[in-house]
Amino acid sequence: MKRKTLDRLLTWVGALLTLMLLVAGGGLLLGSTFTSNQVHSQLVGQKVFFPTKGSMDYQDLVVSHETQYAGQQMVTGIEAKVYADDVIGADVAHITGGKTYAQISAASLADPSNTALAAEVQTVFRGDTLQGLLLNAYAFGYIAVLALYGAIASFVLALIMFVLTLFGVRHYRVTDPADEV
Repeated sequence: MKRKTLDRLLTWVGALLTLMLLVAGGGLLLGSTFTSNQVHSQLVGQKVFFPTKGSMDYQDLVVSHETQYAGQQMVTGIEAKVYADDVIGADVAHITGGKTYAQISAASLADPSNTALAAEVQTVFRGDTLQGLLLNAYAFGYIAVLALYGAIASFVLALIMFVLTLFGVRHYRVTDPADEV
């Protein structure tokens, strides 16, 4: 095979890889932006604020060393995780004495006349549900961050591949047509 033919082939492969990396980076960036915007808009619409210094739930933030969020509106996936675990999770654990929803629900079913326990089951169910929904927001926020990192990596690799492709073009131009591989 002639050296020029190999150089031309490798240059085209490099150009195609560059294009593929740019398209992948664009798709990852679009996915990251879309997911971040969805998480943000959904959380903003809920109008949930972290407890302030004077409220009872503020102590949950103190225990978890997350007081920097006090009084702020929850708008990111990370904040949703903090609120879910350190505020709602702490409150639910306090209400149930550390028991799970399944445990108190089973106890309520065993004693249907206990209205206080039935009310506790409803409260814990709501708390666990809200906690799960907020943790989903955290998961999607995390996915958005990973997609952003993937986009950055794709763009950097595309730049490297583009430079290597330019070197390939340069080498193709200076190679003697009679050279063999």
